[in-house]
Amino acid sequence: MRYETASATVAAYVNANLPVMLWGAPGVGKSDLVAQVAASGGRDLVDERLSTLESVDLRGQPRVIGDSVAWARPTMFARLWDSHDAGRPSMLFLDEINAAAPSVQAAAFQLVLNRRVGEHALPDDCVVVAAGNRQSDKAAAQRMPSALANRFAHVDIEPDADAWRAWAAGAGLSPLVIAFLAFRPALIHAMEGADLRAFPSPRAWASVARIADAPADLRPALVRGLVGEAAAGEFEAFARIWTRLPSIESILANPDGAPVPSASEPALLYAVATGVARKATRANMGAVIRFAARLPAEFAFLMVADATRRDAGLKETRAFIDFSVANQGVLA
Repeated sequence: MRYETASATVAAYVNANLPVMLWGAPGVGKSDLVAQVAASGGRDLVDERLSTLESVDLRGQPRVIGDSVAWARPTMFARLWDSHDAGRPSMLFLDEINAAAPSVQAAAFQLVLNRRVGEHALPDDCVVVAAGNRQSDKAAAQRMPSALANRFAHVDIEPDADAWRAWAAGAGLSPLVIAFLAFRPALIHAMEGADLRAFPSPRAWASVARIADAPADLRPALVRGLVGEAAAGEFEAFARIWTRLPSIESILANPDGAPVPSASEPALLYAVATGVARKATRANMGAVIRFAARLPAEFAFLMVADATRRDAGLKETRAFIDFSVANQGVLA
């Protein structure tokens, strides 16, 4: 399921107070999706990575009181009830649930099935969301017990280059990485045949964006350590194309006369479209649209879409309004 569809599906389950289990390969964006759904729904998020916990972390430490034993309330429950007492709904995220020890999975079973572990109960306005890798993802994943699996609604998340690029543009990440994944969307996630210590994933590309401006003699090794040899080689070849870009300032100063890359150089077209989009402002949006009109349609739409994802206020400019009217149904 594509990222946006998965996000809407999870939100619908959460709104119905149904527990949800997200499945997907490492680094595909499961945790980010959960945080996004919690934030958009006004829920406080309590994130627990079950693979690092012991069962006592869910049940609480025992303590002797007179002739009986009571169980101290774990911090997780305290935070959820603090949100409830403050009038805020919450979401409990049980990450890496099927990589947890069997005793922790048993406690999680009680939590999902009965909404309590021992004497500690979840607030009524708390919804449970879990996530894990599939056994086919070559991760430390175990088979989920059928009784626990049957309690969840299940959502599979597939790598989505378009969704990652939209997020990255809005977050102001490196336009070089955004442009590369527009050119090579299949590399958004690629484990097959990869060195499983470092392989392309949405999470790994976000890390690449942090070092994309490193010196050219150091960058290949840095990228290789994040996404592996093959993907790093393709990225570096694209980065060299990036250096051939005409000055973005010169394009915006002369949008009607600046050189336009040939249709036979798609990598350069992706690069120039993303580079101009990164520099778009309300003041120069007219120049951006005029230059876009000289590009092949696919790259014109890419440029304008990337610009407005980064700054939604650009949609209020006369240039964008005229462009969207002339291209109704194309821009989302």
